[in-house]
Parts: sequence; C-alpha cells; structure tokens
Amino acid sequence: MSSYSPAETAEKSGFSIDTLRYYEKIGLLSGIARNASGRRVFSDDDLQWLGMLRCLRGTGMPIAEMLRYSELARGGGETVQERLDLLQEHDRRVEEQIATLRAQQRQIKVKIGFYREASLTCEPAPASA
Repeated sequence: MSSYSPAETAEKSGFSIDTLRYYEKIGLLSGIARNASGRRVFSDDDLQWLGMLRCLRGTGMPIAEMLRYSELARGGGETVQERLDLLQEHDRRVEEQIATLRAQQRQIKVKIGFYREASLTCEPAPASA
C-alpha cells in the first residue's frame, strides 16, 4: 500500500491541506497514520475515503450529515441500513437540485433564443467617423 504526504494527498484529493486538517479535527478523517517525525501520512484507503467525502460535499451534503455518515461507516456492518437510508435521502435531494437546475437552464435557453432572434433582426449601429 502506498503512503502520501499531506501535500500529495491535497493534490490527489482536491482538498486543501487546511481542509484535511479540519476534517481530521472534526472526525471526518480518523486513524490517520503518523511517521516517525509525527507528520501525517495518508494511505490509499484514506484517499478513497476522501474521494467519497469529495463526492458528498460536492453534491451539497452538509458537514453534519457527513459526520453522521462517517460515524456510521466506522460502526461496521450493523449500520449498513442507516448508511443506505442516509445516502438515499441525500440522493433524493440531489435529484431535486438537478430538476431545479434543469428548469432554470430551460429558462436561460429561452432567453438565449430570444436574444439570438433579436440579434438577427437588429441592424448594427453606424460607425462613428
């Protein structure tokens, strides 16, 4: 298994080093190894977990829910149903966000069409001498 410095982990995960520290402090990242000089060392498993956190955060899951999900994940097999429920609820909210964005996009496209038509019928202003 590979190991990564905080800088490498930040680059690979897309999170800043400050965010990695914050996530560790609040409990979203747990069990991060330390090298002989006390510096954090991240594993492939940590990067995979950060990928999930990136996905959840990127789709708008609040930190409090991410913390709940993290706690459940550490709970092992007994928490599978709760994790499923939490993710299904989040997925429902993501679907609502997508539907809202699609409706807004349709409105934008209508306005684009209006301006395209208007630009074809308008004569350019004469150039000043």
